[in-house]
Amino acid sequence: MGLRPRVYSGWRAERAFTRGGLTLTPAACEISVMRVRVRLFASLREAAGWPETSLELPDGATAEAAWLALVADSPSLAPSRPSLAVAVNRVYASFEAVLQDADEVALIPPVSGG
Repeated sequence: MGLRPRVYSGWRAERAFTRGGLTLTPAACEISVMRVRVRLFASLREAAGWPETSLELPDGATAEAAWLALVADSPSLAPSRPSLAVAVNRVYASFEAVLQDADEVALIPPVSGG
């Protein structure tokens, strides 16, 4: 989708700000963002209408955060969550797996048929 990692600044004042004994400067409030590739398979792909996308997430985000970002854009995916498997870089993982920049997250529904 052409998204680029970027840095967001959550506080744009020119002077330091003290809260709870901590002094925050504008640089201390920047949030690094990573980009991950998400692939959908089978019924998920059909429900979303696309096979893959890129997401920008804060550094340290989990596979669960990627899932929630997808559901925010495609609510029709939400009912599938209880039965999904997730893989990060082609290795099965849990939804608590911490992602890195340029990771590939695959969301896999259960296989059925005979």
